[in-house]
Amino acid sequence: MSFTTTQIWTVIVGLGLGSYLLRLSFLGIIGNRDLPEWVLRHLRYTAVAVMPGMITPLILFPQASGGELDPVRLGAALATVAISLWTKNAVLTIFGGAAVLFALHFGIG
Repeated sequence: MSFTTTQIWTVIVGLGLGSYLLRLSFLGIIGNRDLPEWVLRHLRYTAVAVMPGMITPLILFPQASGGELDPVRLGAALATVAISLWTKNAVLTIFGGAAVLFALHFGIG
């Protein structure tokens, strides 16, 4: 499928405008007003809810293996969860998970 330059720029401008309007609707409407406590409480969990949704497909259906389950990525994910439960430290979890991923990648292949 081939797109013309005009079509590509139309999509880029449309997505940029949509992104701007989305941010403006939230920031422009609320402005400097304080948010209710229940909204702040729910916003604290946004990253916790979004990250698994972004990472899980990369673990279960990675492009590098043609969408097949990859034992290296699955092992690194399980080790990362174990490290996070054991240490309760985000930095150690990230570096530990990366170390396990590289170790498994070079160990198993």
